[in-house]
Amino acid sequence: METQAIDGGFANPVFDAQAVFRAVMDAMARPGTIQPCDGLTVPPAPLSPVAGAVALTFCDNDTPLWLDPALQASAAAKHWLGFHSGAPLAHTPADAHFALVSSPAELIALENFAQGTQEYPDRSTTLILQVESLSAGENLLLEGPGIEKAAMLAPTPLPRHFVEQWKQNRARFPRGVDVILAAPEGIACLPRTTRIKTMEA
Repeated sequence: METQAIDGGFANPVFDAQAVFRAVMDAMARPGTIQPCDGLTVPPAPLSPVAGAVALTFCDNDTPLWLDPALQASAAAKHWLGFHSGAPLAHTPADAHFALVSSPAELIALENFAQGTQEYPDRSTTLILQVESLSAGENLLLEGPGIEKAAMLAPTPLPRHFVEQWKQNRARFPRGVDVILAAPEGIACLPRTTRIKTMEA
């Protein structure tokens, strides 16, 4: 386990973190686009390489990190994240600056995470959802800032009743959570300003 906790981090920490940071910023600025991000980390299961890379880029000793039950149960994953990021574990979802979710289908409601305040909307949780695909799920129609007319994304798996939860999240603006989707094919983002509709709606 000690080897698992130490190996598999960024080979070139500064350059790799810059590349992931740029990918996430581009994906946040243009919701629905997929930014490549592969081969930079090899974390212990159940943490995926892309989610691991995002966590190492954004988490440090000043950013409390919440882990979902599957990650919480993995001593190797917890040690790996602690060794490479230094991020303390958040006691509750509402304390977290970032939440790392390996099983989105079993995620608690978005409202349980820090929502920020009217004065400080940035004091909210950013969720890193580890998904299997960005194109194999139900088609979602995205509209809003950064999208010329509409964009399409089909991530899977997603939290239960995600589209309904997202409507409530968007209604809290400027408060609310933002979501980073980490998939084998890359990174996509759903900032709180994005409107999401199912194709049937």
